[in-house]
Amino acid sequence: MMRGASIHLRHFVLRATGRVLPPVWLAFALGLLLLPACSKQRSPQKVEDSLDSGRITLVVAPELNGLMAREVQTFMALYPKATIEIRAGRSRQAVGELFGARADIIAVARDLEAEERSVAVQGGIELEGYRFARDGICMIVNEKSRIENLAVEEIRRVYRGEVTSWDVLGGDGRVVPVVQPLDSDPARAFVQQVLEERAITTPSQTVPNDSAAIDFVRRTPGAIAYISLAAVGSSGVRALRVSPVIGLPYAKPDAETVYEGTYPLTRYCNLYVRTSGAPLAGGFVTYVTSRPGQLLVHEAGLVPTAVPVRFVRRSPLISTH
Repeated sequence: MMRGASIHLRHFVLRATGRVLPPVWLAFALGLLLLPACSKQRSPQKVEDSLDSGRITLVVAPELNGLMAREVQTFMALYPKATIEIRAGRSRQAVGELFGARADIIAVARDLEAEERSVAVQGGIELEGYRFARDGICMIVNEKSRIENLAVEEIRRVYRGEVTSWDVLGGDGRVVPVVQPLDSDPARAFVQQVLEERAITTPSQTVPNDSAAIDFVRRTPGAIAYISLAAVGSSGVRALRVSPVIGLPYAKPDAETVYEGTYPLTRYCNLYVRTSGAPLAGGFVTYVTSRPGQLLVHEAGLVPTAVPVRFVRRSPLISTH
C-alpha cells in the first residue's frame, strides 16, 4: 500500500530545469515589499508540476473507462494537489491526441500499431509505454449451445464464412457471427489474432460493445461473439474453451490461463506517455503499476501485469471436443 505524500518513479528520468533560485535574503525582502498587496487580495497559488501534483489530461478507450475512473479517483484522493481530467475516445483518436500534445497520457487496450509507431518516428515523438493489464478475447455462445470447444482455426473459418452451420463443428443450427465496431480495440485484437489481418467476409451482426454482444447471444441460439474477460460470467451465455491449433489442449478463459499464456487469445492494456511530458503523467503510471493500482485492475476483472499474481486453484485443461 502506498503511504505518505510523495511518489517515487523508477521508469522515468527527470531532467533539471536549469532555473537559478534567488538568494534567501532577496526572496525575503521581496516578500516584505509585496506583503501589503497580498494582504488585500491573495491570488490563487499555482500548483507545482511534479509526480504527485499538477494537472494532466487522460484519454481512455471506452472499454477501460470504468477502470481508469477508479484509478484516477483513488490517485487524486491520495494526492489532492493532482488533477487528472478524463476524456473518452477510441484508441486511434487517443493516439492522435497524444501525438498532437492534446493529451498527456492515454489508456488503450492494445499495443501501438506499426503505422502509429512509424508516424511517431517520422515526427520525432518519443513515447514510453507501460503494460498495466492483460485481457482475454473470450468467445461466447448461447448457454443452450452444444459447442464447448473451438480451435482458433475453426473460429477463423466461422468469421470467414467457410462454416455457416454448427453441424460441422458438433452443434446444430445456423451460425450467427457477432462483431463489434471495426475501429474498437476488441475488434482490432480479434482481426489481428484470429483473422490474421484479413477482413470478416461473412454476414454478421454488429453490436456496439460487450454488453450488447452478451445480450444478443443470450437471445440468439446460434450466435457467437467475442468479449472481454472482464465480461465473462454473465447469465445466458457460456465462454468457450479455445485451442491455438486443432489437436492441442483447449484452455478455459480465466485469469490464470490468461496470466500464464495457456489461453491463446489475449491482448495487453497500455498506458502511453510522451517521454518529455508532464511529470504527473509519470506519477500516475507509477500508481497504476503499483500494488494498489494493480489490485484495482484485478477487481475490474482483468489480469495484473506489473506485480506477481498467485492462484490458489488451477484451471482445468481438456484435450478433446
